[in-house]
Amino acid sequence: MKDIKQKVYEANLELVRRNLVIYTWGNVSAIDREKKLVVIKPRGVEYSDMTADDMVTVDLAGNRLDGHYFPSVDLDIHLAMYEGFPEVVAIAHTHSTYATVWSQAGQPIPVLGTTHADHFYGPIPCSRPLTDEELEGNYERHTGKSIVEALAGRDPMQVYAALVAGHGPFTWGDSPEQAVEHSVILEEVARMAKATVDINPQIQCISQKLLDRHFLRKHGASAYFYQHQGSR
Repeated sequence: MKDIKQKVYEANLELVRRNLVIYTWGNVSAIDREKKLVVIKPRGVEYSDMTADDMVTVDLAGNRLDGHYFPSVDLDIHLAMYEGFPEVVAIAHTHSTYATVWSQAGQPIPVLGTTHADHFYGPIPCSRPLTDEELEGNYERHTGKSIVEALAGRDPMQVYAALVAGHGPFTWGDSPEQAVEHSVILEEVARMAKATVDINPQIQCISQKLLDRHFLRKHGASAYFYQHQGSR
């Protein structure tokens, strides 16, 4: 797990470098599906004080197996997401300003332009508010389940992000680096969407055809966006 710990550590530091977190806010985790183990940032530890060895290893029940700190308080959110999204390998959580603004408004981020469409296939969903019973129970576990519920009927490996109502954004991917990259892009898309709605409150989403064209040229089966053999 040493390699995963190093990658999770570096991904957590990238959140700071990208100005997506302050103090001890935010966390990144990764899962080893074969070993059924998760590595996550420790709770309440300053980023500047952390080392790769401080990353905490837990099993899928949340039992700490390695590490001298307690795991992130958001651990059960991550575990519920790994259970609900079998394709996901890593998860990042921030309280980045504009993505959190949309979360606090309880609104999905609409697809208003091709920048969004290049990276996320459709609107970024926002979860429903938790019930009183859910808040009084395992709050974090129910939060994770609400994210999975918000993605019902959609491929999480095409959306890559969700907002938790009143809380903030979560992103994911097939590596810690990709999960953080999606956090960076989500924040920029959220900022653009807020500015666009401020200028034109009646703005409409782009067409499905334009969304398909932009997302699938980059991520589809016949993608041609990146350099590859035979490209022109």
